[in-house]
Amino acid sequence: MATERQATVSGGNMQHGRHPGIALAVITSAQLMIVLDATIVNIALPQIQKALGFSSTDLSWVLNAYTLTFGGLLLLGGRAGDILGRRRVFIFGIVLFSVASLLGGLAQSAEWLLLARALQGVGGAIASPTALSLVTTNFEEGPERNRAFGVFAAVSGAGAAIGLIAGGMLTSWLSWRWTLFVNVPIGIVLVLLTPRYIKESERHPGRFDIAGAVASTAGMSLLVYGFIRAADKGWSDTGTLLSFAGAVVLLAAFVLIERRSQQPITPLHLFRDRDRVGTYLMMLIMAAAMFGMFFFLTLFVQNVLGYSPLRAGFAFVPVTVAIGVTAQLASRIIPRTGPKILLVIGGILAASGLIWLAQISESSKYVTGLLLPMCIFGLGMGFIFVPVTIVALARVANKDSGAASGMLNAMQMVGGSLGLSVLVTVFGTASRNEAAVQVKRFLASATPDQLAVFQQTKQLPPPFSSHVLAHGISSAFVLAAILAVGALIVAAVVIRRNVPIEEPGTTPPPMA
Repeated sequence: MATERQATVSGGNMQHGRHPGIALAVITSAQLMIVLDATIVNIALPQIQKALGFSSTDLSWVLNAYTLTFGGLLLLGGRAGDILGRRRVFIFGIVLFSVASLLGGLAQSAEWLLLARALQGVGGAIASPTALSLVTTNFEEGPERNRAFGVFAAVSGAGAAIGLIAGGMLTSWLSWRWTLFVNVPIGIVLVLLTPRYIKESERHPGRFDIAGAVASTAGMSLLVYGFIRAADKGWSDTGTLLSFAGAVVLLAAFVLIERRSQQPITPLHLFRDRDRVGTYLMMLIMAAAMFGMFFFLTLFVQNVLGYSPLRAGFAFVPVTVAIGVTAQLASRIIPRTGPKILLVIGGILAASGLIWLAQISESSKYVTGLLLPMCIFGLGMGFIFVPVTIVALARVANKDSGAASGMLNAMQMVGGSLGLSVLVTVFGTASRNEAAVQVKRFLASATPDQLAVFQQTKQLPPPFSSHVLAHGISSAFVLAAILAVGALIVAAVVIRRNVPIEEPGTTPPPMA
């Protein structure tokens, strides 16, 4: 008994299978807290604008400051876990994220809040990839790990929707500041529980690839910024073009650095496996579609259907349920079906849901126009997240699992940022063109009083404004559907039919 007790508490380690429920709860709670922070402030943006004096253009940086630092530093966070120990790095990331959340909740100016959001992104980039790799450290290969991946994937996939729900509740019941304060008590609990229930990984001594980290972080950040700026300033803007040019140069330099580095931040041999490359592409594409769906439907239910922030948040509950149901189902049947068939089914469902949403108009009703296609999309995403996660980490040496999981997380966050920026550009262009048409129609039928209000505000009244918004959203969903079809093609063509899920540490097979 003494020996067993010593093995349990010594160094805070635990044996595989001991308190697996608590270990998984800690890991997934951290991931949920990090992922939902990409959307939890969405519904609170009008209140934040009034409180801190943001302009309409600058307000978007409340979201972008988080996603830029998160997506740009994920690779470094994954590598840090491999070198320093995943549990140790995980705890540091949670502490940093919690402190940044506290500072953000206390913000008294726009600049203060943006710095806090950027620091949140740094903490998330450190904690998130180590959270995923801790699943491989704490759960045995096989059904146990597959079930854990199922829960983790469901949480990751549903995080955006849960963030909208939580944002609506906290904003309506308390204030916008609590969308940030809520992370502090959660972070404290996680930091206290992690040393007791999470097993530390083996450390792999080495040095940080600083040059690679700087090049990849700066390159991805410039790429994200270029798309964000294009949505606001246009594709011919000098700043936009310079951002893209800088991104190309830095990312090309990153590849050259990694090829020559003895200890690269991203081992390029991870890309020799066509299945892993395919899952990275699928995550990049589907994250873009998912982030876009939540963003645009949040606008629609509040500005067209007239929902309150609280009701708008709860409007997305069915999507969360749909993702969770099929993620758990996928984790149970994947040993029999293999990942390919699940990815194809998920791609078909997700694309079908987006094609349906592309039919949205100002007369659309919640149940028939939004709920049903959202649920179809959610069912598809649940089938996609589990096999994507498993295949991305299969046949990866234990020393590289942090880098592999960091890349998967980077694909989700950067894909969401880039995709949303492109979709917003399509939305803005379509909306401006349709607004010109609707202005002519309004002027032809407006009363003198309506004309006076329009000349003062320069804003179309309903139903003209609702039509313009719905037309822009519909156009964005057309592109999102095209992206989903592209992901389906990747699943059908790139992913092999039977992918053996091997024990980490085996040598990756050559490309077929």
